[in-house]
Amino acid sequence: MHKTFKFAVAALGAASLAACGSGSSSDGSGAIRVVGSSTVYPFSTVVSETFTRNFPDFAAPLIESNGTGSGIALFCEGTGPETPSIANASRRMKLSEFETCQANGVTNVTEIQVGLDGIAFAAANGGIQMNLTPEIVYRALAASPYGEEQTARNWSDVDPSLPNLPILVYGPPSTSGTRDALKELVLEAGCKTNPEMEALKESDEDRYQQVCTEVRSDGAYVDQGEQDNLIVQKIEGNPNAVGVFGYSYMEENLDRLHGLPMNGVEPTYENIASFLYPGARPLFIYVKKDHVDAVAGLREFIATWAQSWGREGPLAAIGLVASPDDVMARSATAANDFPALTAADFK
Repeated sequence: MHKTFKFAVAALGAASLAACGSGSSSDGSGAIRVVGSSTVYPFSTVVSETFTRNFPDFAAPLIESNGTGSGIALFCEGTGPETPSIANASRRMKLSEFETCQANGVTNVTEIQVGLDGIAFAAANGGIQMNLTPEIVYRALAASPYGEEQTARNWSDVDPSLPNLPILVYGPPSTSGTRDALKELVLEAGCKTNPEMEALKESDEDRYQQVCTEVRSDGAYVDQGEQDNLIVQKIEGNPNAVGVFGYSYMEENLDRLHGLPMNGVEPTYENIASFLYPGARPLFIYVKKDHVDAVAGLREFIATWAQSWGREGPLAAIGLVASPDDVMARSATAANDFPALTAADFK
């Protein structure tokens, strides 16, 4: 890893980047570098294609799908031509990550919500059918449900109304924002159905997090990496298997998959947009403001995002759920003005 070039102030940073080759990336391509979420990746690539058509004088952005956590870590390493300008994220940046950014000189970070997605549970067409709840999923996938030994081997062990078939779930790794959303929106919600867990949270936060969000590692849950297409292949090959990924990816593969309802609610565009579906979540991009006028085409790339995320836009056509109107308006302002996040924004 090259030593990170840091900006002393924004103006100096712009001049320094220009001196390094008009904001060129570390490979000398002059391209905008984007890292992060595999869920946001397909939307980012569509925006990149539109940007490249509309602005042929700029290099096509370099977009990496390496997970929300890994992407934010790279983003927060520093500022300058060797570092990413954008982090895609399928969850909000954590305060600890923001503090790492600040410590490394990444002091002007803009947060932009680009839309919504949902944590979808799906099976192959013709495969297993279940009506899930957060409690069922928690009891099936937790390493130690409610602090007890995990003994469920079949879905019927969790609830007699479920199929008498082995629990086998293919899902995202710990570095993925989808995994974080699975923990926060589904597993923790299921864990909280036990009143003793609320008391545990008050007395021992670390133990509570372990009990409520640690996923079993005995083969019932299989970490399939950042490639959602591999999850599709696995569940297509086993009609009794369940896959976990972003709704947008399921929506792209409805000729091969069917969604499993949660609390009786199907994972559909309308149910995610209204937050009726329990797994609904916002998607973000994080932008280094100090790069906006220093990296060639970055301002125009972000503007292309804002032109693409509406209800009738090209991203909706591939599964992005548009944000509510008030959120979309704030995002459009952020995409133009690039306000900097502060610690107070996380409270």
